[in-house]
Amino acid sequence: MEIVASARKILGPHSEITIRPLVQGPEAAAAAPIADEIYMSPSDASEVRSLEDSLTRIARRHKLSVARQASGNIVVLNFTSGGARTHSIRILTPIASESRSAAISARAPRLAIILDDLGYDRSSADALLALPFPLTVSVIPNLPLSSEVAEDAFRRGDQVLLHLPMQSESSGVRQENIELRVGMSARQVQSTLAGMLETVPHAVGVNNHEGSLATANPALMRELMPALRQRGLFFIDSRTTAATVAYQSAEQAGVRAASRKVFLDDTATKQAVRAQLALAARDAARDGFAIAIGHPHPATIAALAEMVPQLEARGIRLVFASDLVH
Repeated sequence: MEIVASARKILGPHSEITIRPLVQGPEAAAAAPIADEIYMSPSDASEVRSLEDSLTRIARRHKLSVARQASGNIVVLNFTSGGARTHSIRILTPIASESRSAAISARAPRLAIILDDLGYDRSSADALLALPFPLTVSVIPNLPLSSEVAEDAFRRGDQVLLHLPMQSESSGVRQENIELRVGMSARQVQSTLAGMLETVPHAVGVNNHEGSLATANPALMRELMPALRQRGLFFIDSRTTAATVAYQSAEQAGVRAASRKVFLDDTATKQAVRAQLALAARDAARDGFAIAIGHPHPATIAALAEMVPQLEARGIRLVFASDLVH
């Protein structure tokens, strides 16, 4: 492919290129051509401008229209012909992490921040991925944007989790079409999990989405944990119920695991999120580590943008969820 060949001439040896079929959505005409979604991860930010110029010249040479979008460290070039999209090229510049980690002692209190519920909305994902520090991003499977957001997060240097839908004890909560439910057999759990992971590339672990009924059910947790162990995945118990047995089940099954200590945005205001971040930092300072879970709300993103640099300046070390499982 001319696009990939041109990119490889520009990108450094540690850069990555991935091609996936583009999901057009149910509104696309059945006769519409299959487009490619191409992910490019330059190892050096200085390569981005040359890469954009080269790709744009290729599009023009083939009489394709080019629409450019940019958000944070993500640039998207959409190529179209006669109004139909032929290529969607996503250029993601990874976040440099060595400068921030070098200034913080390895013995510093560690804080992992997990952002749940990614996959529904592109604008909230873009705002989150524009933050100038790496995060643990948990993506709900089987949504139109699940694979795209997971790929974007991975390419920019975030850690990706599967936000595993599980049965809630409340009938009033939003349920996903596919979820783990009480009474499932081991085979059903294995099959459901495998299908979910297909839509969330690069997932290295799992945390539960809802699941107040499921995580309190010992039989279901006994079926889930071996399936995670076989895939080398760790488990973060979101603790949506005090009756959860998920962490205990993970330990018994030999699955690396940890539990959430603080929810950041049960009250989704900037002031409330700042207060919860301060609480998570205090827990980390007292215990040596803490896991906080939030969501891509505007207030949460704004509070993170302000407070994470302040916490790091105070000696709190921002880490991935995988650094806190055992």
